[in-house]
Amino acid sequence: MEHVLIIGGGPAAISMAKILKGRKRVTIIRPEPHSMIYCAMPYVLEGIIPANKSLKKDSLVTETGASLIRDRVVRVDFDGREVCTEGGRKLSYDRLVIATGADPVVPRIHGSGLDGVFTFKTEDDMMRIAGYIDKGLRKAVVVGAGAIGVELAQALNSRGVETHLVDMEEQLLPNLLDRHMADEAEHELIGLGINLHLGKAVTALHGERFVRGLVLDDAHTIREEMTDGCSEDEHSSGMGLIVIFAVGMSPNVGIFAGTGLAVGKDGVLVNDRMETNIPGVYAAGDCVQYISAITGEVTPGKLATNAVPMGRLLARRILGSDETYPGFYNGAATKVGKYFLGGTGLSERSAAGRMDVMAGYAELTTAFPIMPTAGMVRAKIIAERGSHRIVGGQIVSEQPVTDKIDILTTAVRYGLTAEDLMMFCYSSQPYQSYFPAGNILVNASEDILRNAP
Repeated sequence: MEHVLIIGGGPAAISMAKILKGRKRVTIIRPEPHSMIYCAMPYVLEGIIPANKSLKKDSLVTETGASLIRDRVVRVDFDGREVCTEGGRKLSYDRLVIATGADPVVPRIHGSGLDGVFTFKTEDDMMRIAGYIDKGLRKAVVVGAGAIGVELAQALNSRGVETHLVDMEEQLLPNLLDRHMADEAEHELIGLGINLHLGKAVTALHGERFVRGLVLDDAHTIREEMTDGCSEDEHSSGMGLIVIFAVGMSPNVGIFAGTGLAVGKDGVLVNDRMETNIPGVYAAGDCVQYISAITGEVTPGKLATNAVPMGRLLARRILGSDETYPGFYNGAATKVGKYFLGGTGLSERSAAGRMDVMAGYAELTTAFPIMPTAGMVRAKIIAERGSHRIVGGQIVSEQPVTDKIDILTTAVRYGLTAEDLMMFCYSSQPYQSYFPAGNILVNASEDILRNAP
């Protein structure tokens, strides 16, 4: 039976194992003790779920019949079709899948190597930060106001840690929402007591062994405060301040340097069949550089919800399918206090310079306005000017938004227009929607057409 060897044990690899079950011999090599549910990690720190609930069971792989090896690949011989591991194993393959993921980025600034400076991706990161909190951590600075940074800041704040959130952009969630759609989230974080430093860059970290302070580009300093009765030695324990960088991800492709594998700035280069430039070698997930399905340009897309369909498609292709991968739409969502927020496709900001767009807006309630459960929901839909083709959308609500974001992603994927979405057929029920006379997506589409030239 043909042997498919997968380097990496994340969402793409697990998805492939399930589809290839019993039809190919599959081996997954994973360096980590566990595969993580990354998006659950902030809620472990917050105390909402126990740490073990954020660890995926190995049975997700082994119950498919695949072999799971806990080891680290250190060398790949593409000519000999052989993989060598840190533990001394040599494994041959018929087809190789690179699914090595991505690693968090730490800016190259003074002091970035000090103790108490973290990223937030691994089980070890999560447990070490949890240990600091349990021992009485007083202050934390989260650098990066994307979804993970915002969720992490809320978790730290909820545990009684004085929390600062820093981002170079002038708004929260800059890759998810346009500026005015982030207003509720910003006000909510301030109301929770989180200190926002937006439009500010970190220029240096200070300390001897442990980080003791952080300098922003406006010369403002966030530092550990010495408390009465504590000596310098006691503060050297590092319980006074930690800094966590959540500023982006870099593809984990170092072991392929000099091998002839084509790698771009953002990852392994593949075609729409997930094939690399080397015959019999494929790549999927966060280690891949790929394009926006909307613009055709290389774009970031390091999301589990991108890795999974890439893995599924690749597995089906190995089994004989001729389907292709269209690219990233990047539908995503998060939660800030009482608000649920999501976005997909292009924002007005990301569309700038790529296409001429216009936007439609709507605001309704999440239930019949007469119902006691009714809350706010706002929508913004972005369409190409002229054709009115939907290219993106954003939702802010006091109820979950992923269902609406997924509808908008489908509209973007299949080229629906504002006219199409205006005729969207929907259901209605007092506890679950606005009155039958109104729908948030229909109303936003009508707003586009109302303002169309």
